[in-house]
Amino acid sequence: MTEESTSAMVGPRTEITGARRLVVKVGSSSLTDASGALDMMRLEVLVDALAAARRRGQDVVLVSSGAMASGMGPLRMKQRPRDLASKQAAASVGQSLLVGRYSSLFARHDITVGQVLLTVEDVARQDHYRNALRTFTRLLELGVVPVVNENDTVATHEIKFGDNDRLAALVAHLVGADALVLLSDVDSLYTAHPSSPDAQPIAVVDDMDDLDVDTSRRGAAIGTGGMETKLQAARIATASGIPVVLAAATSVGAALAGESVGTLFRATGKRRARKLMWLAYASIAQGELVLDAGAVKALTERKASLLAAGITAVRGIFVAGDPVRLVSEHGKEIARGLVGYDASELTGIIGRSTPDLVAEFGAPFDREVVHRDDLIVRPRKKKP
Repeated sequence: MTEESTSAMVGPRTEITGARRLVVKVGSSSLTDASGALDMMRLEVLVDALAAARRRGQDVVLVSSGAMASGMGPLRMKQRPRDLASKQAAASVGQSLLVGRYSSLFARHDITVGQVLLTVEDVARQDHYRNALRTFTRLLELGVVPVVNENDTVATHEIKFGDNDRLAALVAHLVGADALVLLSDVDSLYTAHPSSPDAQPIAVVDDMDDLDVDTSRRGAAIGTGGMETKLQAARIATASGIPVVLAAATSVGAALAGESVGTLFRATGKRRARKLMWLAYASIAQGELVLDAGAVKALTERKASLLAAGITAVRGIFVAGDPVRLVSEHGKEIARGLVGYDASELTGIIGRSTPDLVAEFGAPFDREVVHRDDLIVRPRKKKP
């Protein structure tokens, strides 16, 4: 971190004030009171700030936790349920209550909201991903504020996003957001846990690869995430050109107005095509291709396509067009790509040059296994 990272900023954050489209995520602990019930005053503060952003001409997408917490009261649950069925029941009851409250509060500003419930499959499968994009696009065209949450009523432990921080980062990619705002019960990223006497707030993070903080301790009991999940979301977003602000939910008005509250994570990467971001962070790989050292170098240094000659092994069952992991002979993931062959086809041609394949099998084999436009290379960590 630089000296700037721990000092106050001067002037408005143009990353926020200049954003045409914002994704704002708020956690359960920021919406509920000590008993776990929805706190209407907190919701009003949030909605008023989002409405103000709309009046400034910005599109707003809200990713909101709180469905399960909202359902605990009506179901007379004294604490967050642990078994899956009870969690899903609480989410089922609470989701309608949560969206109903948002609907009435936004209506005061003459703004309509639309509920969007997503599962992992909705972003992991390319056809579902495109459908979700069409829905968001039309809602925003109609002036609607989408209220997004994970569909906890049908999700299982094995197929969950895990927390709404990561979901918010993926939604930011999906809708082409210019900035992501993560609202929390913590007012900033700190050099140590906020309860530590020597903890200092960090105003700006220029590059997350240079960040060295302890995030091992969990957040509030009512939520599912902590600081670590927020940093993971920030890493996903900033690596692909989307700046992130982490701030306290109580400071939402100041944060959305570009004031120097919380922590700003500056974008470090270039904005990539939605297809590539889906491939990198949302797709579920259907198999693996093991690459020799030459192929690894061609992909990482020359930005080349993957040819059959550089593949040493094929693992898994997949068909052309499926996402696959591209790994080194040591098992390290180098990239992900959309494969151009079925697994059954590849097994018989790996290690062979393209001219040889064309000579034996004809023109249909004059193609890449993974074209460079259909793969995304994992970023390499900087050397200390």
